[in-house]
Amino acid sequence: MSTTNPQSEAALDEGGAATGDPARRARARRRSKQRRRLANVGGLMAALVLTGALYSVFSPAQAADEGSESAAEAAGRDLYERSCITCHGENLEGVNNRGPSLIGVGEAAVYFQVHTGRMPLARQEADAHDKPAVFSDEEIDQLMAYVQANGGGPTLPSGDLRDGDLAEGGELFRLNCASCHNFVGQGGALSSGKSAPSLQDASDLEIYTAMLSGPENMPVFGDNQLTPDEKRAIINYVQTIKAQADPGGAGIGRIGPVGEGLVIWVVGIGALLFGIFWMGSKA
Repeated sequence: MSTTNPQSEAALDEGGAATGDPARRARARRRSKQRRRLANVGGLMAALVLTGALYSVFSPAQAADEGSESAAEAAGRDLYERSCITCHGENLEGVNNRGPSLIGVGEAAVYFQVHTGRMPLARQEADAHDKPAVFSDEEIDQLMAYVQANGGGPTLPSGDLRDGDLAEGGELFRLNCASCHNFVGQGGALSSGKSAPSLQDASDLEIYTAMLSGPENMPVFGDNQLTPDEKRAIINYVQTIKAQADPGGAGIGRIGPVGEGLVIWVVGIGALLFGIFWMGSKA
């Protein structure tokens, strides 16, 4: 019978472990890589689950906003296709010899043209005259939403549109507007059968959007030409002189010194004719 020394068995085990150590280390490295991969996949899955949970919390309100906006645009599209597409084209690009492109005009131009009744156009002529609006305020908002979403351009201003310096507004009006609209906004004749309209019945927003969009012969006064504060100053001046009484007496619509001229012609020419007849009778 042979006996085995426990110390020699331990030595053999240590030797075996020593000889098998590189293989075990390789297996350990592979298992470590697999564990890291599983940890990365688990982290990615957790991030996706967290993202989905956050989206489910915040998406209902956002979806409601998008739904209301698309509803306004859809209603505006229906109005456009019934009343505007013949002249302005299917894609807002205009039609030759009928109507200009609406790309880039924005909701400001839509408000001015439709709110003043100039559009839809009754007939092709030199001027598009103002008349009662065809569409309601709600329908105008829908048209503005459709054109703004598909063509872009200037938007409507907000706040008090008369919050500007009155003296500065008068100076700016005389420099930029009086040559066509008269010094007190009564309008005047232009070339080729056109005319600058009177501002007597124009609202604050109509004047502002006209400056932004430049209808017909009027130039566009963007924010680079006239700042928003300068536009408000002009509106303050126009609306102030409309509300004030004429300090000169009977100015006949403030179209100029007509009252004084009429007195000079009637009294002066009358006195001159009286003198001529008197001297003739004496002779």
